[in-house]
Amino acid sequence: MLLHIVHIGNFGMFAFYPAVMSYFKQLNCKSTRWCTLIRIFKKRGIREHDHISIDYTLRRYFSKKPKLTEKKLTKKFIDWRKVVFIGGEGGDGCISMRREAHVEFGGPDGGNGGNGAKVIVRSSKKIKSLDKVVSTYKGENGVRGSSSNSHGKNATHTIVEVPVGTMIKENDVCLVDLEHDGDEFIAARGGAGGKGNREFLSNENRAPTIATRGMRGEQRILELELRVMAQFGLIGFPNAGKSTLLRALSRARPAVAAYPFTTLNPHVGMVEYDDMEQIAVADIPGLIQGAHLNKGLGHSFLRHIERCLCLLYVIDLSQPNTLEQLQHLKYELDQYLPGLAERPHAVVGNKIDIPEAKQNLKIIQENISLPVIAISAHYNLHIPELKKHLRELSNKYVNKLEETSEEHHII
Repeated sequence: MLLHIVHIGNFGMFAFYPAVMSYFKQLNCKSTRWCTLIRIFKKRGIREHDHISIDYTLRRYFSKKPKLTEKKLTKKFIDWRKVVFIGGEGGDGCISMRREAHVEFGGPDGGNGGNGAKVIVRSSKKIKSLDKVVSTYKGENGVRGSSSNSHGKNATHTIVEVPVGTMIKENDVCLVDLEHDGDEFIAARGGAGGKGNREFLSNENRAPTIATRGMRGEQRILELELRVMAQFGLIGFPNAGKSTLLRALSRARPAVAAYPFTTLNPHVGMVEYDDMEQIAVADIPGLIQGAHLNKGLGHSFLRHIERCLCLLYVIDLSQPNTLEQLQHLKYELDQYLPGLAERPHAVVGNKIDIPEAKQNLKIIQENISLPVIAISAHYNLHIPELKKHLRELSNKYVNKLEETSEEHHII
């Protein structure tokens, strides 16, 4: 086999076989990365012809991006921003007189200034978080007018893309709710362009020498608040198995671990059916008793289930206080928003595979009127029955409400 020889500065000669060399051709490696790689080879004592060690090192060094952990994802997920929006200033008008050979009394020919740019907030399906939104947005200024009756160019509007489901507030008052892809809101209007001296021509003043300046743009301080779009919301205590249940119902892959508060930001998964119907289910961080007193993670993240038309209470059947779990969850929801716990809901008993869970299941079944769907999210037990129940609730409440809203929209 012919070996490819590569010379790297003062690091000497190193041999690689063709399969390994393909990495470098595809990645267009820079010399700095080559030097670092040679240092790794020398530090590990890898010989020139040790192809297995070289291949392993290359795979580790040039591997794809590692999977983000829940904590790293949380740093990227931002659901609230306070932003200053400033419209662009209008261009100034021009003072100019026409001076041309053989043209007597040319008169004024100063053009108007261009309008300043608006700052527009637009919702987009491609955006999932407010992490790219900066603290200040200022529109471009309009171009000033010039001679020969040349008007200044209007500035191009500034577009700020936000996720679908973003609410825009001012002084705690909701101005608009961007519920659909492509919805727009003018956050700040640009200033009007100034008038050139041509606009002031009159019978009384045939040679005006005045013009106006462009208007300043509008300035507003607005709050952007993201609320996820889902029909169902999973409510439960930490380690009740909400994230595991979402993984069993959909293709979403939230972090799962054996410690509380694994989920630090909401996740949305799509439950798919054979007839191509889809239902969105949101998983939010766990609630604990006293969350309204800012215990645990607090309850501010409950804003993400305000849009949910149905709730799923996930009860941990491995714990003896199953009925108290349900009561505490409803109490915390009412503390956040009165009436939130009264929305259409279902009760899901998780971890039925544990021996003591069956006895705890009987206790909660005897004390509530709603049916309790016993499942094991870890072993996918009775997941099809849960999907069927979700579909029934969706047909009963979600579709009915959507049809009603469409009728109101048509009217």
